[in-house]
Amino acid sequence: MKTELHPANTRGTADHGWLKTAYSFSFSSYYNPARIHFGALRVLNDDYVAGGMGFGKHPHDNMEIVTIPLKGALAHEDSAGNKGIIQAGDVQIMSAGSGIHHSEFNANPTEPVELFQIWVMPKLKNITPRYDQRTYTPTDFIGQWKTVVSPLGSNIDSLQVNQDTYFNLTELDLNETLEYSLHGPRQGAFLIVIEGALEVANHTLGRRDAIGISETDNIQIKAASSNTKALLIEIPMVW
Repeated sequence: MKTELHPANTRGTADHGWLKTAYSFSFSSYYNPARIHFGALRVLNDDYVAGGMGFGKHPHDNMEIVTIPLKGALAHEDSAGNKGIIQAGDVQIMSAGSGIHHSEFNANPTEPVELFQIWVMPKLKNITPRYDQRTYTPTDFIGQWKTVVSPLGSNIDSLQVNQDTYFNLTELDLNETLEYSLHGPRQGAFLIVIEGALEVANHTLGRRDAIGISETDNIQIKAASSNTKALLIEIPMVW
């Protein structure tokens, strides 16, 4: 097993007043040659957006974009005619494909929204752009891995994207354990603790700490505190 620790306090940061961000990988003005990507996982931004603020219409292409609100609500609109609001408990995917413009704004004029925005490099280039979202309930994640994103054409009941990636969320109580089996030898996993603490691969991870794991078939985790929430992104290490 190969591991790569990403302590929360080693992430890049930016503070624009209305937007506060922690970058797991090089992005915008943050550049770290040792933190460019993990396999096909290119971006994991931990964003805090002030009430009523957001990102005006801007372009993307050939990137699989997953948005996971952690607190509050985010309003989305894009050039394909998709429009809606996603909030904590929802997951949104956008396959930018051949090109799309979109905007994202905090849907609440006074309260902040907190979210993960995650970019995965695509399997196929220049596909027709796609958008989808789904709402989950807290019980969906308790004591198990809930797959919320999987590859296009998979038989998993989840949102689907143009890459061999699986996004899995869980919520565990103190000392609960889980195992995760990877979908083949070329796959790895990037695991980030959303809240609480986890023991994994002989390391203890706290809130927003992360670890990249590869060259293994299985991953075992154990909650080191109550109400521990985590996101595991299985990703191709070669694509």
